[in-house]
Amino acid sequence: MCWKCGKPLEISGTVSRSDVCPDCGADVRSCRNCRFYEPGSHYDCHENIDELVKDKERANFCGWFSLRTDFSADAAKSGQKNDAKNAFDSLFGDSSPDTKTTKSAGDAFNALFKD
Repeated sequence: MCWKCGKPLEISGTVSRSDVCPDCGADVRSCRNCRFYEPGSHYDCHENIDELVKDKERANFCGWFSLRTDFSADAAKSGQKNDAKNAFDSLFGDSSPDTKTTKSAGDAFNALFKD
């Protein structure tokens, strides 16, 4: 599956550095599509890599690359992030669905602590 759009990838053989997702154009041979990608670990990689890959979403030459086949954990994390963001937005969001008024999150936060 593509890390960006979630569509299935049909790759036969090895993944080339020039392979891109046919649906969204995201680089396939990137950290985000690797089974060793683990945010929070050393260089965000489960393997013991020596050099930092700065852009995890762009194609790279990492020798440890192995195409990820299970994105269920990422989907769950993404869902949790969206749930948390939605909860925050409901408290301090840019707009209120009931009143249709627009305010910034900072203004809403500051309004809570006014004297």
